[in-house]
Amino acid sequence: MRVVTDGALVVRRTAGDGESPLYDPGRRVHLNVVALARGGGAGQLTPNGGSIEMRDSVFDEVVLWSGRPKVVATPMLYLVGAAVCGVTSAISTASAVVVSKALDASPNQLLAFAAWMASLAVAFSYLPRWWRSELEYMLTDRHIVVQRGKLRRSIERRSISYARIHWNPKHPGVGDLELVRAVPTGALRRRLSIVLTGVVAPDRVWAILRGVVPSAPAGDGHRLLSQRLDEGERVLWSAHPADGWHKWLPSGLRGVGSVLLGVLLGSFAVVTAVHAVRSIRIVTAAGMDPESVSFVALVASLSLTIVLLVAAGAAMLYMSVVRPARLAARTRYLITDRRVLIQRGDEELHLDRSRIVDVIDAPGAGGLRDVFLVLDGPRARAVAASGAFGEAPGAGLQPVLHRVTDVDSVRQILRPA
Repeated sequence: MRVVTDGALVVRRTAGDGESPLYDPGRRVHLNVVALARGGGAGQLTPNGGSIEMRDSVFDEVVLWSGRPKVVATPMLYLVGAAVCGVTSAISTASAVVVSKALDASPNQLLAFAAWMASLAVAFSYLPRWWRSELEYMLTDRHIVVQRGKLRRSIERRSISYARIHWNPKHPGVGDLELVRAVPTGALRRRLSIVLTGVVAPDRVWAILRGVVPSAPAGDGHRLLSQRLDEGERVLWSAHPADGWHKWLPSGLRGVGSVLLGVLLGSFAVVTAVHAVRSIRIVTAAGMDPESVSFVALVASLSLTIVLLVAAGAAMLYMSVVRPARLAARTRYLITDRRVLIQRGDEELHLDRSRIVDVIDAPGAGGLRDVFLVLDGPRARAVAASGAFGEAPGAGLQPVLHRVTDVDSVRQILRPA
């Protein structure tokens, strides 16, 4: 038996086991995480040198790794929802003051709506963090399990097609590990994935899932992928999407629709601002004191409405035009003798080449080609959420190489043996 110390992980392997591939269900991975030198929440198991064997109560399988979230954060979508609900609550409260003071009418309905929106803002801000704080992760011989109390989700290790890693920009070395399974296309298409949020060194956890000892530089999301390869892994081909003005064009009907919606919201903001100025002049001429509570509440209500419309329109334009172009400039493709790797800013995609059964290229922007990787899985041959068969593009990285200039080299390297 030999002990390999790898930074935060202490890995114990039996001599002669070698590397057990993730996708071979007939072989068991003799790899246990005994302890973590630092960072409660990354994972732990068998503290007495492996003398105590932990088993999952449902699958009755040996637990090779267990962990909890190290960093618990609210997802950006919920933060945006909380901000929108909070601003809407403030607008309703200011409108209630105007109705009560200036019109001598009952503001109960407006105040009730404001209270409801404020409650939603608090819920969006704190409920996701509360839910994630109690999550537990387990890796067994055959399954990956995410559990919270009596609720649990699991996925078979052999059915995992690829992994996506989302590094936390505020907490170096911490990120989310998303495990995705290829699913059928057509009417049966669906998304099957499981996410381990806020784990320390997610690329090391992925290495454990694959049955290999993590490399020394693993766990540092600031390093390039080419600096965090497995021991003995070689880069055969590398590239990045061809640069050009086409990257500033919205992609697909969803992108075009988002641009149109952003422009429409901006137009509404301009129209609202014009009417707001006119309304303020009218009420001032009618005798409303500019220093009164009613006047201040009216100005605050109109101003917050305009700010909300402008922010929503700008966000739509940024997400559909600016952000994709900036991410394209930070994208890099790597093909090694074992895997296909994609790095885009703080996101990464790790795909084992044994999962690729075909390579399809299609016309892309600027006269270039997009290369789609067709994946194979248990009872499924497809590309999970990749767009190769018409699915709408998702928010994360997909097994697609966009705007590639050397398609023939990619085909030759990835040609099934």
